[in-house]
Amino acid sequence: MAERAGLFEDDSDFDVSAFTPKKSVKSAEPASEAVRAVSEAANFTSREPVQQLPRKADRRHRTGRNEQLNIKVDDKTFRLFYSIYDTHREKEGWVQGQVIERALKALQRELEGG
Repeated sequence: MAERAGLFEDDSDFDVSAFTPKKSVKSAEPASEAVRAVSEAANFTSREPVQQLPRKADRRHRTGRNEQLNIKVDDKTFRLFYSIYDTHREKEGWVQGQVIERALKALQRELEGG
């Protein structure tokens, strides 16, 4: 198999004196007003931030409850739970977690009492 020819083995054949770096040409940047005028004339959408609108009030009910409980119940229990929840949500502003908490506390009192 033939060997590859080396690029820099013979210095006399390779003359780099003709190569010179190009001088950088700095063009003057146009004024920002001129750029804005041209872009507005071309209907270019600006990417500058738009003034923020005031945030809407957060209407979520925060209770500190962050655990989820998924259970299967029969239809009668389901309807009973939501009837209690709907009644007290309207009157006292309860959330579903409060219904469960109060029901479990009542069950605990019943079990401890007898």
